[in-house]
Amino acid sequence: MSTHSDIREKKVTTQRLREMKAMGEKIACLTAYDCTMAGLIDAAGVDVILVGDSVATVVQGLDTTVTVTLEHMLYHAGLVRRGVERALVVGDLPFMSYQVNADEALRNAGRMVKEAGVEAVKLEGGEVVCEAVRRMVRVGIPVMGHLGLTPQSIHSFGTYKVRAREAEEAEALKRDALLLEEAGAFAIVLEKVPSELAQEVAESLQVPVIGIGAGPHVDGQILVSHDMLGLYTRFHPRFVRRYATIADDMREAFGRYAKDVRAEAFPTADESY
Repeated sequence: MSTHSDIREKKVTTQRLREMKAMGEKIACLTAYDCTMAGLIDAAGVDVILVGDSVATVVQGLDTTVTVTLEHMLYHAGLVRRGVERALVVGDLPFMSYQVNADEALRNAGRMVKEAGVEAVKLEGGEVVCEAVRRMVRVGIPVMGHLGLTPQSIHSFGTYKVRAREAEEAEALKRDALLLEEAGAFAIVLEKVPSELAQEVAESLQVPVIGIGAGPHVDGQILVSHDMLGLYTRFHPRFVRRYATIADDMREAFGRYAKDVRAEAFPTADESY
């Protein structure tokens, strides 16, 4: 049996994640959108790096993830992949890159693997995407599911409030989770759902369940790196713990630089040729 140290040293694969769930080892996941950030996250020992379509809000300055294109995701996923050695790299499939039909979904997922070099893809939805999931898994593309608050459907939801509080929606989510597992998904993200429901889903599945705003009783957690670093400050969701205040540090550093330039204090003779 693999030990804790083995898991932390070896390349993370979908099989490794299943082993971690079986052993009760929590799975740490973060997002990244460029090579530099990905390298730092990887070196810190994070298990899964998601190239999220959240690039729309924290990098592109948009209000939702809906407008991100496949070309955007291919570009950012390629940057991230070059910075990673150990973590499993998962690429988000953006809105309308997999919903039209299973053939198009397979083709676009294949581009993510072949052109960007990701090791898995993620898509949102339950029963409606299961045929696409089956097609991808059948040809060897690992798929991560995503249920609960699915940001690509924000115009349908009309709100970012917690999902599946009502019994009917909770039952639908549990059913969708089982269907995704049966279709071959290697893991499922649950976003912004009640903690008890997330625990029930995690205990009912053989595959890992990764939470974001879904409480502590799941198999792992994921956050947007810009959120947990305090780099993106337009809003602060309740489920985000800020482990740093990078935005404050950056503003202060930029301000000191500008002051030194204006005062002719930079560059000095030692900083010149």
